[in-house]
Amino acid sequence: MSQLVGKIAQIIGPVVDVRFEGAAGELPKIYEALEVTKSNGQVVVLEVQKHVGQETVRAVSMDSLDGCQRGQDV
Repeated sequence: MSQLVGKIAQIIGPVVDVRFEGAAGELPKIYEALEVTKSNGQVVVLEVQKHVGQETVRAVSMDSLDGCQRGQDV
């Protein structure tokens, strides 16, 4: 499992775009799980669905993203 760290670029409902600066060619694979920790300490799993550009992936959340915001580490 890769230890890449990305940042939330956009949240639209359960869909999250995650940007991995400088990771072109090393993006997480489709269906790979990503984790984001909410402000209350709860870990939310995101599943990569699509590569959007060279540094961004589009993922879908498996739980509520209340408390998450742009710029947060993934």
